[in-house]
Amino acid sequence: MTQAMNTASGPTEKMFAADEASRALGIELVEHGEGTAVLRMTVTPAMVNGHGIAHGGYLFLFADSAFACACNSHGPVTVAAAADIDFVAPAHEGDVLVATARERTRFGRSGIYDVRVERGDQVIAEFRGRSRSINSTKTKESP
Repeated sequence: MTQAMNTASGPTEKMFAADEASRALGIELVEHGEGTAVLRMTVTPAMVNGHGIAHGGYLFLFADSAFACACNSHGPVTVAAAADIDFVAPAHEGDVLVATARERTRFGRSGIYDVRVERGDQVIAEFRGRSRSINSTKTKESP
């Protein structure tokens, strides 16, 4: 068990501590609150595509991780129902990116969240995620 798992206390911290995909990429949970989250990631050589810029899939994953932290802040297990992203500017190897997720609205078991990915003051991508709270006992499919 990692140190992060030993010290996780709230729903966002617990979910992020168990998120092997995000943590394996060096993504850090910087801050979080009700319906919000800020994450940081450095673009590594493994994240760069054939054009010499950060692969869009990594940028999507980064924004999606911030979205997950924000929408899970309320407690019930919450997953993405849909998401889309607009790439605004390229990111490059060595860039330190910050993803800021903010809840726009929650209604019933659903929610809408916006995530801005930035390098300093420059917007790299804008992401919108739509969430759905689920019964946590049904998160894995049975064979």
